[in-house]
Amino acid sequence: MSQLPEGFIPVMLTPFTPTGQVDFKGLVRLTDMYIQVGAKGLFANCLSSEMYELSVQERLDVVKTVVETAAGRVPVVATGTIEGTMEQMADFSKKLHALGVEAVIVLNNILTQEHESDAVFLERMHQFMDLTPGIPLGIYECPVPYKRLITVEILEDLLPTGRLVYHKDTSLDIEQVRARVKAGAGYNFGLYDAYMGHALLSLQAGAKGLSCIQGNLFPELIVWLCTHFNDAGKLAQVAKVQAFFADNMDVMHTSYPTAAKYVLQKTGFEMDLYTRRDVGELTDAMKADLDLLIEESKKVL
Repeated sequence: MSQLPEGFIPVMLTPFTPTGQVDFKGLVRLTDMYIQVGAKGLFANCLSSEMYELSVQERLDVVKTVVETAAGRVPVVATGTIEGTMEQMADFSKKLHALGVEAVIVLNNILTQEHESDAVFLERMHQFMDLTPGIPLGIYECPVPYKRLITVEILEDLLPTGRLVYHKDTSLDIEQVRARVKAGAGYNFGLYDAYMGHALLSLQAGAKGLSCIQGNLFPELIVWLCTHFNDAGKLAQVAKVQAFFADNMDVMHTSYPTAAKYVLQKTGFEMDLYTRRDVGELTDAMKADLDLLIEESKKVL
């Protein structure tokens, strides 16, 4: 496959109707919105998409809608290993690939239980690769049901296969990011950082882009940072954008993804706040904090 692009790859939300059904018309509008503001790719069927709360058929239908709406304008990746036996996950991943996704994303915390070793993960990863011949893959250090980080040694084992093209990094550690970027040098491989606390440093270290939840609240600012992070003429603005996200991390994480749906709604995107994940109530006080954040975001650039 061709290389995945540099820039912002949003972890997509799933719009729902007020009664809790997937809002496919809303999903079409959302897909178009991400692309129109400058996203270079799309990550569908991820934690932000409420993948664990979707049925198997809904997951396929959501990915199909995103791929068809993107229509080749940007590549789409999607999670393939959510539940079931290795064979069932491989079969689901083949269905995703047949829909047109550029890469199928593997949850390393699903292939391996928390107490199991990296050697066990690698054994199962190679088994999964054998069951999905020719399909480009990625790894997502998803924090649910538990967070499991990969090592440079894992990358050094998998990268020579030519199958591993994408990594969604949640290490929260810039030194680990740098080591992983270095390990991937020379391969068709991209690291996309989820952590806005050091986003600027990550991009400067050679990360391919950002794939962060903050992009579901203020996507234009994430796109701007990915575009201008190395622009010598905009150093002050770059620092200001980085500080805005680092300083307001807690507010943006509160009752997510409901908070993201609220911000998009308040900034003009038609979306119901219905969320299947149990993330707690978005209280009036939280909404007031988000309203202030929306006003602050307008002053960043």
